[in-house]
Amino acid sequence: MKRNLSIAIQASIEAGTEILKVYSKPIEVEIKGDDSPLTQADKNANDVINKYLLNTSIPIISEENKQLDFLERKDWKQCWIVDPLDGTKEFIKRNGEFTVNIALVENGNPILGVIYVPVTKDLYFTSEDASKAFKITLKNEEVSVSEILENASEISPETTTPSVIKIVGSRSHLNKDTKNFISEIEKENFVEIVSKGSSLKFCLVAEGKANLYPRYAPTMEWDTAAGQAICQAAGVKVINNETQKPLQYNKENLLNPYFLVTV
Repeated sequence: MKRNLSIAIQASIEAGTEILKVYSKPIEVEIKGDDSPLTQADKNANDVINKYLLNTSIPIISEENKQLDFLERKDWKQCWIVDPLDGTKEFIKRNGEFTVNIALVENGNPILGVIYVPVTKDLYFTSEDASKAFKITLKNEEVSVSEILENASEISPETTTPSVIKIVGSRSHLNKDTKNFISEIEKENFVEIVSKGSSLKFCLVAEGKANLYPRYAPTMEWDTAAGQAICQAAGVKVINNETQKPLQYNKENLLNPYFLVTV
């Protein structure tokens, strides 16, 4: 697992470097079949990550790879789940809130996760045994993995009862189900909405900067796997609203159900 963690960290940082090369120039946008945007940065980052992860001989599910039929995937004990550029809309807006997401899933459960933020050089990752979660802000992309592991700080959620419940969301883009959830919380608590793009929403709860993240809108497995791994390692639950159990991965349908991120 230490080798896999090292490979995932290296892949995320190099992918981030490739993303920033495109970020510094005029951005050309394609529209995919599902109406989501695609840039050269998505493609370049995906190529880098595939290059690294293929060395592990563990199969890969990536947003930018051709998706294999479930008949081919159903017997996988392990697989990588990757979003080479999570938050392409944030990337196009140039607000910096986009990430590289890499997770290793075993029997449906994310057991290792890495999230890298190219603009701020913030790196979030699980320990190799998934018992802790860490964060480090890199001084440059040349830093070694051993230095990262040695200097990163452990992160943990807020466990005391806060005077204000911080909920990850967006006042301007809340759907009815999310508004109803927040309204129930507001009956007994002061609520503050904390807005953030991409998988950084998970990181806010994992590091104690928010208390809840209700996601009552569509997401795909590659949007959430790395964030869930980091949350679980920090002691935060990512709960399927239908089953009240943790989200599962490498499903026949890679679309996630609604879920709640909570301590």
